[in-house]
Amino acid sequence: MSAFTESEERLALRREVAKLAATYGREYFTRCAREGEKTTDLWLAIGKAGFLGANVSEQYGGGGGGIGDVAAVCEELAAQGCPLLMMVVSPAICGTVIERFGTEEQKHRWLPGICDGTSTMAFAITEPDAGTNTHNITTTGRRDGDEWVLNGRKVWISGIDEADHVLVVARVGDDRTGRVKPVLFVVPTDAPGFEATAIPMEIVSPEKQFQVYLDDVRLPADAVVGDEDGGLVQLFAGLNPERIMAASFSTGLARFALDRATAYVKEREVWGTPIGAHQGIAHPLAQSKIEIELARLMTQKAAALYDSGDDAGAGEAANMAKYAAAEAACDAADRAVQSHGGNGITQEYGVAGLLVAARAGRIAPVSREMILNFVGMHSLGLPKSY
Repeated sequence: MSAFTESEERLALRREVAKLAATYGREYFTRCAREGEKTTDLWLAIGKAGFLGANVSEQYGGGGGGIGDVAAVCEELAAQGCPLLMMVVSPAICGTVIERFGTEEQKHRWLPGICDGTSTMAFAITEPDAGTNTHNITTTGRRDGDEWVLNGRKVWISGIDEADHVLVVARVGDDRTGRVKPVLFVVPTDAPGFEATAIPMEIVSPEKQFQVYLDDVRLPADAVVGDEDGGLVQLFAGLNPERIMAASFSTGLARFALDRATAYVKEREVWGTPIGAHQGIAHPLAQSKIEIELARLMTQKAAALYDSGDDAGAGEAANMAKYAAAEAACDAADRAVQSHGGNGITQEYGVAGLLVAARAGRIAPVSREMILNFVGMHSLGLPKSY
């Protein structure tokens, strides 16, 4: 195997996921979104097939692979028109953090359900007044005897209505140093004092975004994941996988958009010739093909670095991959709409909805501007601007 191609096992995984996802397809996904239904059937199907927890160890019900494997699953789902946002959250962020830092009891309690799809877990870090600055979160956890009490508010939390638990990042005071530190708590979504309100969105997706309110939510001592003093190391363990998955989500969307555009311009004829023969159509689509493959290659590099234990190298590559993939997806979606002409903004052809979905990749889970800040400061050694 050359250094720039995936293993036969990974390629076989991609083929199997694509085959399964194709039995559902874009029409299934958009129907669920427009009718207020969930993609539970597909979620449970990929769990049953062993794809959902591809990155989790076999002893906890997973596939025993790395982040590159679950990223491949995410990409192939999106490439068939079924981009599942909770793939980024439940197995990649929560599954990674719990497997790396949880107790054996926590791993056996949470990971099998994450892997088979029967116990989805959400992730709550973003707050209305903190944005990207995780040092400014105000959700607090305090001890009360043998229990913890959580208070605060979170925003842009995906899939609360699909999750029975959420991994919440809160600030806790350190009695020894007097400083505050981030601590991770697993919170049941039906806990007293836990409330969630859906945020109306323009995006066509079955997966919703929520504001979350925590009002004196009481938790047992074992709700804390990992070492209470683990701090940012544990928190950021889930963020490189998040960026790698977001990149795969975007490249999958981009591939889907490009496939739709390519199929259309081969068949659509004007003045007796397929419009794909015209360079004004062909060149932008060829450019998208190049941009997508470049982004996919960087995503694979980021996954390989992460799976090898090189967190610093993976951080740089994951940010670059996420940036490149989001740009490629936005361009591909726009070109797909343009290639379809007026048909590009109809529901029948189903490409206009990709514009908002692809555009979200430039904002979440970290904005393109913050990635450029990261590359400027860490990769180029430029002075910090904020």
